[in-house]
Amino acid sequence: MRNFMTKAIPIATIAIFILIMTSGGYLKRPLGDEDSFSKMIEDITTDVNDGAWDRADSNAKNLVNTWNRIVIRIQFSTEQEEIDDISTSLARLHGAVAAEDKTNALIELKEAYNHWINIGK
Repeated sequence: MRNFMTKAIPIATIAIFILIMTSGGYLKRPLGDEDSFSKMIEDITTDVNDGAWDRADSNAKNLVNTWNRIVIRIQFSTEQEEIDDISTSLARLHGAVAAEDKTNALIELKEAYNHWINIGK
């Protein structure tokens, strides 16, 4: 019995770590309508293209709140650099929307979306 336990515990521990570290693609999936990161990016892109800056600002704040909820789920299975890159893009997006700068807002939205796609690959 002791021999079995000395082999089973390390194997089970490694298996759990592997499951956690490879679960990023699954954990980034939305849990509800208010949790869909890619849909929110699409909505903000539409707002920016239409020049609806107040709505874009409100949606950008909601996007940051959604991102903060998603980070809690994916923090152990995603590279810290990807998380930081998305956070930086969202901060820049907020500044571009506040300045009503269409070009920079669209650039930051595309960059954040590109990082989002690469999470869990």
